[in-house]
Amino acid sequence: MATTVRRTSITLPAARLGPENPLPALRTPADPHQVDERERVRFPPGMARRIGYAPLRSLLPVRRLDGYDRHRTPTDLEAIVIENDRLRATVLPGLGGRVYSLVHKSTGRELLYRNPVVQPANFGLANAWFSGGIEWNIGATGHTTLSCAPVHAARVPAPDGGEMLRLWEWERLRDLPFQVDLWLPEAAEFLLVGVRIRNPHQRAAPVYWWSGIAVPESPDTRVIAPADEAWHFGHERSLRRVPVPEWQGADRTYPLRGERAADYFYEVPDAARKWITALDGEGHGLVQTSTDLLRGRKLFLWGNGPAGQRWQRWLTEPGTDGYIEIQAGLARTQLEHIRLEATSELCWLEAYGPLAADPAAVHGTDWTAARDAVSRGLEAALPRSDVERAYQAWLGCADTEPKEILATGSGWGALEVLHGRFDLPGTPFDEATLGEEQRPWVELLHNGRLPQGPLSTPPGPTLVAPHWRDLLETAPADALAEYHLGVAQWHAGDRAQAVRSWERSLKTAESCWVMRCLAVADVESGHPKRAAERYLRAFELAAEDPGQAHAVLAGLAREAVPALLAAARAGDAGALLGALPVSVRERGRFRLMGAQVLLAQGEVREARAVFDAGFEVDDLGEGEETLSDTWFAIAERLVAGAGPVTESIRRRARAEHPLPDAYNFGL
Repeated sequence: MATTVRRTSITLPAARLGPENPLPALRTPADPHQVDERERVRFPPGMARRIGYAPLRSLLPVRRLDGYDRHRTPTDLEAIVIENDRLRATVLPGLGGRVYSLVHKSTGRELLYRNPVVQPANFGLANAWFSGGIEWNIGATGHTTLSCAPVHAARVPAPDGGEMLRLWEWERLRDLPFQVDLWLPEAAEFLLVGVRIRNPHQRAAPVYWWSGIAVPESPDTRVIAPADEAWHFGHERSLRRVPVPEWQGADRTYPLRGERAADYFYEVPDAARKWITALDGEGHGLVQTSTDLLRGRKLFLWGNGPAGQRWQRWLTEPGTDGYIEIQAGLARTQLEHIRLEATSELCWLEAYGPLAADPAAVHGTDWTAARDAVSRGLEAALPRSDVERAYQAWLGCADTEPKEILATGSGWGALEVLHGRFDLPGTPFDEATLGEEQRPWVELLHNGRLPQGPLSTPPGPTLVAPHWRDLLETAPADALAEYHLGVAQWHAGDRAQAVRSWERSLKTAESCWVMRCLAVADVESGHPKRAAERYLRAFELAAEDPGQAHAVLAGLAREAVPALLAAARAGDAGALLGALPVSVRERGRFRLMGAQVLLAQGEVREARAVFDAGFEVDDLGEGEETLSDTWFAIAERLVAGAGPVTESIRRRARAEHPLPDAYNFGL
C-alpha cells in the first residue's frame, strides 16, 4: 500500500486534565536531577561545562497544570495515523505530538509500550505528564511542558514524494520554535523522524532535547547500546561512571535486575554509530538510531523494588505490564544543556523500527558479541549510509510549506513571530491562531499599553522574555501592568525591583494576585510571619469573589497551608482548608494537608485517622517524600506521647507503624 497520513480518533480511559493553575510559577521548580558542584571536577570538561550551563530557574512563562484527578472515563482523543504496508504509527497531536503506538504489521507486534490509559502524574516540568509511546522532550531537564498540550500538525510532501506528518510548536521556556517531521517511505520498516530546532533570536539560547521511548519490560528484556561504560544517576543523586554491563554484582542491562529506579547514560564513542535497543528473550524488539548529532543514549528503569513497582501501577492500571525508557539526546546526559548560537539551527534524523537478533548472542555472557549481533542486525535492516541519505533528502523538504493543516497548537508562536517578524519557512505560526490569552500582548505590542481592566479577574499569563519586559517597562503604570512587570522582573532575577512593582500595584488596587506574589517573596526572603499574613489576605480576597474559579482557591491553598504551618499558625491553616469548596477540600492533596494541620495542633490520632481512611494525592511528585514524612511524623508522636522524639523512638515508630504500600512512593 502507498504511505498514507490520515486523521482519526482513539478512545481511551483518560483522567480529566483540569484547568491550569492561574498563579504564576514564581518558585524555582524542584529538580531531582542535580549534582553537587564539587562533583563536576570528576567529569570531562565539556560535560562539566554543559551541566553548569543555563539550568532552569523558573517555569515562567509556562503555567503549571496541576488540576487533574485520577477518575478516568472513556475519552475520544484526536489522532493522526501514518501507515504503509509494514508499519502503522499513531500520533496524538493534542498531547504533545506523542507517538502513542508503532505496530509492525507483518508480525502484529506493538514496538512501543502502549499505555491503555491516559493518567496524568506529576513528572513533567509543568506537572502533568503521562507515560508511554515516544515523546519529544525539549526545553530543560525533564519531561517537556508540552507533554499534555496541543501542537500544530499538518500534511507535508515527504522526501520520497509521498506524504509526511509535520508537528511544530513554540517552546516557551527557551523561546525556540521546533519541528518534528515523521514519514514512512514506501515498503520501509522504519519510521523516519526529522527534527529541527531553530533559534531566530539575536542571542544564543540553551537547548535540551531527549526523545523518550517507552518500551515493554519483562524479566528477559535486555537493553543494548554500543558502549562499555555509562554514567549512572540514581537515588543517591550522584553521577558516576560505571562499567557496562555488570556493576555491583549484577548485569544492569537487564532492567529488572536492579531494585531502585535509575538512569544509565551510555558513553557511546564519537565515531560509533548511534543506536539503542531493547530486546526480549527471543531477540525481538525496537531499535532507535540516528545521525550523529543526537549523540546521547540512555536507559531509565523503575527497578524491581516495591516503590518502583508502585509508581508503575500509579501511571497505568492494575494488571498492566511494566515499561522502561530508552532515550536519545543531544548531550551525553540529561543534566546538560547545549548552546545554540543566534540565528542558527540544529537538525538531525532519527529512525525507529523492529529488530531481530540472535537470542543466544543477545543474552550471552559476552557483551561484545551481544553488541556486535545487534550492530549487524541493524546494519542489515537499515544501513548507516541509508540514514545519512534520508537525512540529506529530508533537509531539502524541511522548509516545504504545509499543504493541509491537521491540528492546531497554541497561539504563542504566532505572537512571537508577530513581535520578532521572524521568517520561519515550513512552520507557519498563523495570526489566526492568536487567542484570548495573547490578546493583551498584541495590544501592548501595537499600542504600548495593556488593556485596562480590574485585577479582580484572573490577569492571564505573564510574558517574561526580555523583549516583553522592555515593553512592560515603558507601558502606563497601572495595577495590571505593574503586576505583570513584577513577574517579569522576578523571572529576570531582579527580585527587589519585582517587589517594588508589586507594591506599587497594590497601592493602586488590592488584589489576591499581587498579595500572593508578595507572600511568595516573603517566603523566599525568610519572612514567614509576613508571608502568612499575606497568604491569608490573598485567600480572603479570592474567596470574597463568588465567581472566582476553584483553581485560584486551590492554588492559593497549596502554597498558603505550608506557609501558615511554617509560621506556627496551624489554626489559621485549618480554617483556610475548611473554607475551600468541598470538591477541592476532598482531593487527596488537601486531605494530606489536613492531616498535617491536625498533627501540628496535637490531634495525633485524628491525623492518623486521615491516613487510615485512605486517600490518593493525585499530583504526588517524583521524589516527593511528603506522604512518608507525614506518616512517620504521626507514628513518632503516637509512640512518644508527650515526650521527646529520640532516635530510639524513631526506630520503634518505624517498626510498629510501617508505611503501608498504598503510601510508599519513595525512589
